[in-house]
Amino acid sequence: MELEQIKARPLGMILRFSIPSIAAMVLTALVTVADGFFIGNWVGMEGLAAVNLGLPIIYLFLAVGLMVSVGGAAMAGMALGAGDRERCNQVFRQTVVTAAAFAAATALVVWLFFEPMLDVLKAEGQTRMYFRDYYTVRLPELVVMMVNSAMGMFVRGEGSPQYYLKVSALSTAANIALDALAACALGLGIQGVAAASLLSALVSTVCLCRYFLKRARVYRFGRFAFSPEILRRALFNGSSEMIGQLSIGAAMFAYNYVILRQAGVAGVTAFTVVGYTALVFEMIVTGLGQGSSPLASFTSGAGERTLAQGIRRWACVLAAGAGLAMLGLMAAVSGWYGALFVDDPGALEMIRTGAVIFAVSFPFSGFNAITSFYFTSTGRAVESAVISTSRGLVVLLACIFLLPMLWGMTGIWLAAPVTEAVTLAVSLFYIRRDTVEI
Repeated sequence: MELEQIKARPLGMILRFSIPSIAAMVLTALVTVADGFFIGNWVGMEGLAAVNLGLPIIYLFLAVGLMVSVGGAAMAGMALGAGDRERCNQVFRQTVVTAAAFAAATALVVWLFFEPMLDVLKAEGQTRMYFRDYYTVRLPELVVMMVNSAMGMFVRGEGSPQYYLKVSALSTAANIALDALAACALGLGIQGVAAASLLSALVSTVCLCRYFLKRARVYRFGRFAFSPEILRRALFNGSSEMIGQLSIGAAMFAYNYVILRQAGVAGVTAFTVVGYTALVFEMIVTGLGQGSSPLASFTSGAGERTLAQGIRRWACVLAAGAGLAMLGLMAAVSGWYGALFVDDPGALEMIRTGAVIFAVSFPFSGFNAITSFYFTSTGRAVESAVISTSRGLVVLLACIFLLPMLWGMTGIWLAAPVTEAVTLAVSLFYIRRDTVEI
């Protein structure tokens, strides 16, 4: 990564780093979508609903993983920009070990709270059984996912996003093939689909470990002296991303709680299928954020704040443009999209109308998410945390509980667009203040 190269071609460098990251993240999302396809067609609507009830668990792991890995990668990137390679490696090694330890602890806590979570949601019958079967197997996979995500941040950070893309493509292909084998050929049901995710994640782990042992130029495995100061700063710097993901998890729990009372299992199933579109877009934006963040960290660490702000502007434009494109796509295909997963008429009608309304939020959410990434990558965790909390917790929870009281399921779909539009004002306020401070 060269400063002059970034100055000469900021948009080109963003695309160079982001396109492989976006592709890798979309491939990661396709694992979840493929799971949904096989569960919906070979297990049934109750299986899809059970998977969605456990999405807060996945967001909890993402929250803890991003807190550790994004905070650590931002510190390492700024040290690399300042020319301190020894500190880079200390941060890298401690971050990977910390991610593994935090992941194992999170898995244990989640396992202990399986039943209380189901009791609060009042999940019963087959949906409750499928939840236990699926997430008992998924917990080890989520631990592996956290470690892979941490290592992936450093693969991209040292300028090898194409390698991570290849690893993601291999893992996705393995997952889809194993899903088909488990669900279709062997009839292993929802547990088989979960086991396929675990095995494919282990494929990624092997490939990423090989990279740091054989190919890495900056970040290499080795001994390190544990530093409480590095841990404290990494967790603080990544806290805004953690808040964002925890907020989404809390919102998903609230969504499920309200939808089960508004429309039952069919409503949760419809929200699950619409949620796949949100997940794909979220991965596009996350890939763009992960691709542009090392550039923002590096330029900020080198004292080039104006250049870092230029990177943020380009990334926001790209994210908002992707949101508009996704909205247009959903307007065109929402009529048949739901039929890929379910055949229940009530659920299909909810998907048809809900997919378009929900997608209105995408241009705003893309802009807000990139702005949050920018403030994290430049060491301004407070601003990032306020944006993340606004879009994922405070405003969103109010909308989830209030809007359905007025408009039923339409209120559910409207919660995201209203939230992101309100949060846009917060993002623009912090951007203006950041510009004035130069």
